[in-house]
This record gives sequence, C-alpha cells and structure tokens, in this order.
Amino acid sequence: MPIINLHVTATPDPALSARLAATVTALTAERLRKDPAVTAVAVHYHDPRHWFAGGRSLADQGLATFWLDIKVVAGTNLKTELADYLGAVFAAVGREIGPLHGESYVLVHEVPAAAYGYGGQTQEMRFVAGRLAAA
Repeated sequence: MPIINLHVTATPDPALSARLAATVTALTAERLRKDPAVTAVAVHYHDPRHWFAGGRSLADQGLATFWLDIKVVAGTNLKTELADYLGAVFAAVGREIGPLHGESYVLVHEVPAAAYGYGGQTQEMRFVAGRLAAA
C-alpha cells in the first residue's frame, strides 16, 4: 500500500534499482509493518553535479545523497517506529550508494485513510469492508 519515491545521486543502473527497491520494501515491512505485496517503489536517478547541499554540488563534495518520500495511512505507526525507520533507511541506502552527505532525507507522509488508497479504493473503505465482513 505504501508508495515510495526514492531519489538518489547515482548513475542509472537496473541492478542498483532492484537492490534499493528490495531493501526499502523490506525495511518498510519490518519497521513500519507494511505489506510488501502492495508496496510500490519508484527509483529516480540524479546527476550529483546537479544536486546541491550546503551550496556545493555533491559531485564537488565526493558524496552521495538521497531523498525517500513515502506515503502511509495516518495513525498506523508509532513515533518510535518512524524514527527507527528513518535511521534504518539512512544506513541501508548509504551502504548501496554511500558515502552519504548528512543532508540525506526521509519524509514519511501520514495521510488520512479516506484520502489514500490503491486499486480504486480508499484505505478507509478497505477497513470498513473488512470490519463488515468480520461481523
């Protein structure tokens, strides 16, 4: 159910994309309890000469960076789970593309269940349908 956009400063590489997608999917399942069967990951590549941190390009600094943006339903994770997820993603992506600049980001959007879903159905309606089916 989560949609993850992962932006990295690296040369486009299908094998790297597959490793990154598998890694963030596994961490999302492990740390945020999200079903990997319905987790989508899009990996986007950026030339480090065109990504700047602290006023200098990452190419000039000899460092890599990333920005992971994930949408999840609000209220489904604890603050500690989110914090652990951010740290785990930073370490894991760093192993793949590092060394990383400290200005590498993870943004977890917690969105209302009534405003988010997949397959043409909101997460709120999935919840309601599940409760009705169980009754």
